[in-house]
Amino acid sequence: MAGYRKLGRTSSQRKAMLRSLTTAMIVNGKIVTTEARAKEVRKEVEHLIALAVKEKDNFETVTVKAKVARKDKDGKRVKEVVDGKKVTIFDEVEKTIKKDMPSRLHVRRQILRVLYPASTIGQRKKDKKEIDLVAKLFDEIAPKYAERKGGYTRIVKIGQRKGDAAMEVLLELV
Repeated sequence: MAGYRKLGRTSSQRKAMLRSLTTAMIVNGKIVTTEARAKEVRKEVEHLIALAVKEKDNFETVTVKAKVARKDKDGKRVKEVVDGKKVTIFDEVEKTIKKDMPSRLHVRRQILRVLYPASTIGQRKKDKKEIDLVAKLFDEIAPKYAERKGGYTRIVKIGQRKGDAAMEVLLELV
């Protein structure tokens, strides 16, 4: 007996489908899918959240100096003519950043191995924003479930799908 459901697909198709459903689950907090798929996605999501909860506070805050391009009121870089060439003007600023400890970095890479890159699309194509799903897991989702010992998701049966009468469920974060 297999340790997972094959879902009527080849291994590459199945892995891609589970990755996309897992990514959608993290981005939106809930998805509607078939019961068998939901049970497989639940395993992935619970594992990712458990990893994030375990490593959520494993970082140190470091102050660094960085060169940042000076910008005008329109958000464009300010340029100056030096020796007949236009050169961007840079300012030095101090920033505080989170520096991951080695185990948190390893978990970050494990999570990135499972999730696809995600973005939100606004009214226009140029309003597209990239979502850092790992940061969302560490900063938003993990603190919410810090006191829980598992059971981060819930499956609610919706009913049968019209086309093929497959049982549809709502998989959501608790």
